[in-house]
Amino acid sequence: MQYRRLGATGLQLSVLSLGAWMTFGRQFGRSQARELVAEAWDRGINFFDNAEAYANGEAERVMGDVIADLRLPRDGFCVSSKVFFGAAESPRPTQRGLSRKHVVDACHAALRRLRVDYLDLYFCHRPDPDTPVEETVAAMDMLVRQGKVLYWGTSEWPEALIREAARIARAQHMAAPVMEQPQYNLLHRQRVELEYAPLYAELGLGTTVWSPLASGLLTGKYAAGVQAGRLGEPGNEWLQRMVVGDPRERRLERARRFAEVAAELGEKPAPLAIAWCLRNPHVSSVILGASSVVQLRENLTALEVAARHDDPVWARLEAATAL
Repeated sequence: MQYRRLGATGLQLSVLSLGAWMTFGRQFGRSQARELVAEAWDRGINFFDNAEAYANGEAERVMGDVIADLRLPRDGFCVSSKVFFGAAESPRPTQRGLSRKHVVDACHAALRRLRVDYLDLYFCHRPDPDTPVEETVAAMDMLVRQGKVLYWGTSEWPEALIREAARIARAQHMAAPVMEQPQYNLLHRQRVELEYAPLYAELGLGTTVWSPLASGLLTGKYAAGVQAGRLGEPGNEWLQRMVVGDPRERRLERARRFAEVAAELGEKPAPLAIAWCLRNPHVSSVILGASSVVQLRENLTALEVAARHDDPVWARLEAATAL
């Protein structure tokens, strides 16, 4: 496994990490989760990503139980949580958002569920228009000073708001946001490559990116249409909208072109798409979602794929998936 520094911090994260979204506590329980975490750990992964909203907190409970059962050394792994959406099915006003109360309550709840004394990374899962940024920054700073959080950051925040949070923190001598968790893949590039570009040098921002496979679109499994797989299941209309996106984006068409190039290269689409993400030096870690050990092992071959192709190949893939 390879490791990269998280932006300007001293924290070293595995360039490939394991996330719990849509799998832990939802698709499977502790037994299968244990197999995945054990395999990831044995392969050198040291970062496990989670959030209060994943399976309404059950993802964190499952992950915490598994890590404890495997007796992973606390100084050998990093674990994250995210705060904003809440863990309740229908959260009350104080059970969601980025108010001081919910930021603190959610942190304590995540610590209990994950069975750890501190969070290595704590993300503000989305911006909160109902809470002053100053209040959220102060709440995060308090948790850092108390030793309950080591580093805090944002997820899918606009560049201007991240810069404002950093400005407030530095003016008040408080802990500033040091990382972002944005979506990043061949079909979704603008935020990481353009919007955040000034922040990497200006703030020392690091990124832990999610959805390297565009929610499965870049695996080729939806080539026959969005009714294939779980996208067609009742109640998953939101997932269809997220995966397919605006018709003007032509995501299905671009994904099919990507799969064609992958076939010509003799590569499996998923590891190739992940390998492309790894080429960005501003990406500290690419978060993988896996539903089986076999799938995880295949995705981990992205490291080998990244090493055996040169710039013309990556340029070809970018041309194939361009609008």
